[in-house]
Amino acid sequence: MTHWRLIPLLEAPGAVQMAIDRWLLEQHRLGLHPPTLRFYTWSPVAISLGYHQHKWPEFWQDLTWQGKPIELVRRPTGGRAVLHQGDLTYAIVTSGLSGSRMQVYRRLCQFLILGWRSLGVELHYGNAGRGYIRNPNCFGTATGADLVLANNAKLIGSAQLCRGNTVLQHGSMRLYPNLDLFERVFGEAEISKIDIPLSRRQDRLIPTVIDALTASASRCFDVQLKMQPLSPDEWQAIEAQPILEPLTLNANAAIL
Repeated sequence: MTHWRLIPLLEAPGAVQMAIDRWLLEQHRLGLHPPTLRFYTWSPVAISLGYHQHKWPEFWQDLTWQGKPIELVRRPTGGRAVLHQGDLTYAIVTSGLSGSRMQVYRRLCQFLILGWRSLGVELHYGNAGRGYIRNPNCFGTATGADLVLANNAKLIGSAQLCRGNTVLQHGSMRLYPNLDLFERVFGEAEISKIDIPLSRRQDRLIPTVIDALTASASRCFDVQLKMQPLSPDEWQAIEAQPILEPLTLNANAAIL
């Protein structure tokens, strides 16, 4: 049976989390690191921008939440902006998957569908077309790479970065989003409510979801997951990477 690394839940600033994902992708691409699954949260609250997203509202640079600035962070993957508050992020780094980009998405998303099903939550793929490109909000539309609830509320939005036959796929799972903050950031209210039949207590909800998804990943990918935290040497290598900073907003980049 193939062995994958499972990195324990990590809470850290968004720039650090993105640096970890990029480092894992490069190490696996070079054959220096096994396939990896990890889960993490963002602290402080952040808005992550897709790698090719160069337009966003100017006021995002001055947003605060509970007295702290909301950080703008650049992802190495594509897609639109994601508000990281009340969410749990998963990341998979692996290789050797054949097929189109959408087929790879769905192959990797299968563990999410099976894991959430074990918790009594049925998910299906979104069906939005290319119109999402004009929407700065990732959760404003659900494409065929995203997973939605029965009421079409988008629970999980995912994005990819491929280097040769190596792929990083990570995605945000919205567990207890603050709807007022969402409206303040994106200027629009939630159309469909995120309602999952699980405890709303953060201290129980996140471990419950992680346990279910870890078990489903092992079954879905036919792998044995070995828990292994990042070592001091690995942290040093990760911190040595350049940070992907959001581009400086100018008059041409702002959404008016």
